[in-house]
Amino acid sequence: MTAQQQTRPHAAAKPVRWAADVVATMREGARVRLDYSAQSLWRVDRMIEEIRREGAPAEAVRDVLRGFGAYAGEVIVRQTGAEWWATGGDHWIRTPDGRLWDPVEEARRCFGGHGSLRLLCQDAIAGTIAGTEPRHRGHGH
Repeated sequence: MTAQQQTRPHAAAKPVRWAADVVATMREGARVRLDYSAQSLWRVDRMIEEIRREGAPAEAVRDVLRGFGAYAGEVIVRQTGAEWWATGGDHWIRTPDGRLWDPVEEARRCFGGHGSLRLLCQDAIAGTIAGTEPRHRGHGH
């Protein structure tokens, strides 16, 4: 067994649990069904926006943001075959094209009004489908 195979389950264990916890909490508390689809991230972005508008202090919602980020990461893992990695307590994913993504940090950015888990997932999936070739989406360049 390689070192990679040994660290993979350990790296994935926490974010997989955080994602499952947020799915259960949303289903039971908010009656929102999260199905690990890319489309479900629209709903997650809206929920983070609602929490922000309610004026919740960042410290009070830290765990829920971590759960939403882990959920988005799991969506990317399931859509692309990406893998969770962990370094010094931080969890991030690596897509098959070699790019690194930090969905937990992106959830925090969303809460600050500067991010989108839906767009992060869209970029990760698009890059994986396209391979290493850059995709030109006509942003006026």
